[in-house]
Amino acid sequence: MITWAVSDGGREEHGDRVVPTTCRAGGVTPSGKFALKLPFPHADSLAVDAAQRNEILTRYREHSARFESVAARRDAIAEVIPFQAPMQELEQEPTAREVEVLQLISDGLVNREIGVRLFLSEETVKSHVRHLLAKLQARSRAHAVAVGFRRGIIG
Repeated sequence: MITWAVSDGGREEHGDRVVPTTCRAGGVTPSGKFALKLPFPHADSLAVDAAQRNEILTRYREHSARFESVAARRDAIAEVIPFQAPMQELEQEPTAREVEVLQLISDGLVNREIGVRLFLSEETVKSHVRHLLAKLQARSRAHAVAVGFRRGIIG
């Protein structure tokens, strides 16, 4: 059943109390008022929403207080250990095969063409390119070529 609320706010007065009014879609309330569809599922949801909002706000405040107390204790107890990338590949120079691959990249060849020229599979070429990028600390193939020229690895 779809709940609708009347155009006067969805409430009708019955004696000393105000009662939410509901009816079927497109219907008319018992008092003859035309019903409008509102964005909330129940005619009395304004009161429910206020209560729910208050409960959510209370839970949020309690959670925030707990979080702040834990964070304060954590700052006093533990220190953050900075992340350091593994240095083993950064200290290595490219192998002779990787230099060959870098030279062919600088000539404008793609992985498949490099593989054909060096008698390697495309996956092996991709592996060499990944190792090159790591060893040269390059962000792309073009950057690796530029670093290779600057360091005198390729000419």
